[in-house]
Amino acid sequence: MNILGISSFYHDAAAALLCEGRLVAAAHEERFTRKRHDPDLPVNAARYCLEAAGLAVGDLDYVAFYDKPFIKFERILMTYLATFPRSLPSFTRSMPIWLKEKLWIPNAIRSELGFEGEVLFAEHHQSHAASAFLASPFEEAAILTCDGVGEWATTTQGVGRGTGFELLREIRFPHSLGLLYSAFTYYLGFKVNSAEYKVMGAAPYGTPKYADKIFDELVDLREDGSFRLNMKYFGYDSGLTMTNRRFDALFGHPRREPEAKMEPFHWDMAASVQRVTEEIVLRIVNDLHARTGLKNLCMAGGVALNCVANGRIIREGPFEKLWVQPAAGDAGGALGAALFVQNAVLGKPRSFRMDHAFWGPAYGDDAIQRTLDARGAPYRTLSRDAMIRETARRLDEDQAVVGWFQGRMEWGPRSLGSRSILADARNQENWKRVNLKIKFRESFRPFAPAVLADKASDWFEIDRESPYMLLVCQVKEGRSIPAVTHVDGSARLQTVTREAHPEFYDLIADFDGRTGCPVLINTSFNVRGEPIVMSPDDAYLCFMRTDMDVLVLGNQILMKGEQPELHEDFDWRERYALD
Repeated sequence: MNILGISSFYHDAAAALLCEGRLVAAAHEERFTRKRHDPDLPVNAARYCLEAAGLAVGDLDYVAFYDKPFIKFERILMTYLATFPRSLPSFTRSMPIWLKEKLWIPNAIRSELGFEGEVLFAEHHQSHAASAFLASPFEEAAILTCDGVGEWATTTQGVGRGTGFELLREIRFPHSLGLLYSAFTYYLGFKVNSAEYKVMGAAPYGTPKYADKIFDELVDLREDGSFRLNMKYFGYDSGLTMTNRRFDALFGHPRREPEAKMEPFHWDMAASVQRVTEEIVLRIVNDLHARTGLKNLCMAGGVALNCVANGRIIREGPFEKLWVQPAAGDAGGALGAALFVQNAVLGKPRSFRMDHAFWGPAYGDDAIQRTLDARGAPYRTLSRDAMIRETARRLDEDQAVVGWFQGRMEWGPRSLGSRSILADARNQENWKRVNLKIKFRESFRPFAPAVLADKASDWFEIDRESPYMLLVCQVKEGRSIPAVTHVDGSARLQTVTREAHPEFYDLIADFDGRTGCPVLINTSFNVRGEPIVMSPDDAYLCFMRTDMDVLVLGNQILMKGEQPELHEDFDWRERYALD
């Protein structure tokens, strides 16, 4: 049984392929098209998945789509009618796209992919729930999905057992924790559906002095975790903006202009919405545990990427174990839709448990060398062990910033050691250098530490693995790794095992042997506004456009000072818009 799952047309299109119940390949469309958060039908990602499996499109039994467009269209029409005439500008902009493209998914799949078989549909939060539970290590677990909005649901609670699950409760649009967070993202001058993580990173610089006002005026939170938003302050239900003038008046400030200076008020607003989000999530989690009595919790949906809230669930929540799917946002719906069809619809036994996130394309040394030779790029090819030793030496002795390209590309929004930029976490200067000179991003944003899993508890206040960079914990007192320690003493942690990524593990271990520090800065291999690099050529271009010192592609090592000048006939910064 071969099932291709697809998510597209709204945000973060992706494809995932199951063969006989096991995941073979999964990838984000943006990595192929180089268009960040590409929402279009994931033709390139789907073709890659088929190629990785050695299949033709005719070998597919089903294509599974991650939501139900006609139900979503119903919600949009009903909302426009309820908010008319304020909704007219948004209505006239969105209707042609819906009527021409978004309603006709089977036609698009047939014409773009050449698939003539049956297309099956899961509801949006069914896809999230399936991606959370059916890929998890648990036979039984409570399920929480939380995002902006699917068809109607914005938050669901459920229970998974064996090959299936049931969603028991839901909160419906327009009442949405994800959209509340996005509204503050918009108000703070960041890009909605792209930069919510910037709000999370900004929060520790402020104090949550407006949290009470948010609960008093914007959010009616009940004891069971259900909530309602006061829609008179928001514009996302009817218009083209997330907030309105009443919102500005409530907090006494206009919306921050993008790229304007962050003032104390903005830091405090970020801290306030982060605190409110954490309190709501904790109340939902406590209610879910009280209703189910289960020990395990699985989460998906965009809010599940809020690793600060996840850290509080671990420390303060009632569940013993938490599992969050690494592509917890809409992209992960592609995997969820395929698993939903495989296990819940067809009743096939579960034969897949996700134990790593490396499901994308890989490139061998021959392919890498062909790319470099075509560009006339000088490089050295070393043995695997020599490559690791040399990279660790450069990170330590030269304090080099290294572009690191190894194995299969990551599934999800985080670079986890296959497409990463690495540096010494002990050197505080690396924080500013990598932010400003390499990533070209805001200086306040923190970096994640990658640490050997077997030494994580020696350096961080954590008692479990965090392989997907989805938990925040405190750095242990006395451990000096300032380049990855946020202003509040916290860190968004990735624990690395040799089983999941042997090259990355061995590099950190060699660095540890040299320095006594089993921690490296690990940030995504891209610049601000650009998708994570996928191919050797993507990596080389990113290396040459920035102040990275060393590039390691497989067993090939390149030094910046030895490279010929890069000539391009366009401004790459304008292409990526540095969002």
